Amino acid sequence: MSVMSIEKIVEQALQDGYLTPAMEAEVGRICDNASELSIEEYMALDRLMGALLTGEVVAVPRKQFINVMEELVLTEAIARVAEIEATSESSLDVGDIAAYALNRLPPLYATTEEGANYQRQRAKAELQELIAQQISEAIDRNLDRPNNTRTPVMPKNTGKEVLRQVSTLLQAYAPSFEEKSQFAS
Repeated sequence: MSVMSIEKIVEQALQDGYLTPAMEAEVGRICDNASELSIEEYMALDRLMGALLTGEVVAVPRKQFINVMEELVLTEAIARVAEIEATSESSLDVGDIAAYALNRLPPLYATTEEGANYQRQRAKAELQELIAQQISEAIDRNLDRPNNTRTPVMPKNTGKEVLRQVSTLLQAYAPSFEEKSQFAS
């Protein structure tokens, strides 16, 4: 988001009917960095508060959902890449492989742990073969890259360390989720 004034952000929010997390963060940043606000800025903030109270403007919550497919694809990609790297001199980029596969698979969004468990079960029953196929295709493309010299984003680690990193990544994307292992098979 380009740097905008408080007045511009409020004008945009009133026009759209929404205050996004990015807009909210920018207003916060401006307020934190300004030694004092102008009368116009105070009036704009007052107008925004009024609009939020009446419902004329709705604050969009930060990400309250998770795409379970990301977790399933990452888990599968990490396992497959670890196998290949352990038995060959190839270096593969887990991020590239996961992104390639995710772009060819349906998203599976959930807003609760219960919903995420349902989506996981559904995916394992109906989509596991398709997930494996897309990851295989992504790996083949990655291996076929001429002079496969790109340094891997993820260093070779033990399985537990990689799972810890993925778990941390997923918690960053879904902070409201419970902290139990999401990688149990």
